Amino acid sequence: MSGKRGISARTGKRMRVTDTGDIGRHHGATQLRHCSARLSRYGRGHFLSAMFMTPYWLLPTLVLVLGYLLGSIPFGLLLTRVTGAGDLRQIGSGNIGATNVLRTGRKGLAAATLLLDLLKGAAAVLIGAAIVDGGGPMAGAMAFIGHCYPVWLRFAGGKGVATMMGVVTALYWPAGIVFALLWLGMLFATRWSSVGGMSAGISAPIAMWAFDRVDLVPVSLAMALILLWRHRQNIARLTRGEEPKVGKSKTAMPE
Repeated sequence: MSGKRGISARTGKRMRVTDTGDIGRHHGATQLRHCSARLSRYGRGHFLSAMFMTPYWLLPTLVLVLGYLLGSIPFGLLLTRVTGAGDLRQIGSGNIGATNVLRTGRKGLAAATLLLDLLKGAAAVLIGAAIVDGGGPMAGAMAFIGHCYPVWLRFAGGKGVATMMGVVTALYWPAGIVFALLWLGMLFATRWSSVGGMSAGISAPIAMWAFDRVDLVPVSLAMALILLWRHRQNIARLTRGEEPKVGKSKTAMPE
């Protein structure tokens, strides 16, 4: 630090008098420390709201809306239309998920639908967490709801297994591994795609609790209940012994 010696009028002791450049640099460093302290104390959402003079509710609302819109993208329907495979709503069960895409005979499209539906759930969690503290579970849940009830399709969406897997994996990856292993295990053990998907969905809140992520149990449980509701027709067919098994019909993927 450059400057020259002087005498303090208050203490009478010698002191270093800094030049204007040193004062500016010191002031800048102090401001940076204050900003960092505010960010760690109040969280990204409150800090950004204060910095841009936005209402405190705006960022959480933005997270919810973005999550829903991202989840509501009907990748299965878009892919089948673009590739000339037909209108997915007029094929098989009319569902927009990967299982129904597989009924078109286009395995590549079905795999792409599964992957994209999974990724949109994971992306919603990551985007939400980047915007506001606690935004990950909020955005993930809304992406799941958007997939199941997309406004563009008059709220007639998919059953949500792939999207829920993406959300759960992004929230806490060990629970995502349990989700995937249980789905595949039950699928191959029972030969029922619906049983595999429902079992995986139920595993999510249980896994969160077992891994001591109690904070993520409510959102996982809510998604699991919605997933079961979306599978109510499958449950009815299972009780009547009419649910088709994998191999007899092309339903090897969750939806």
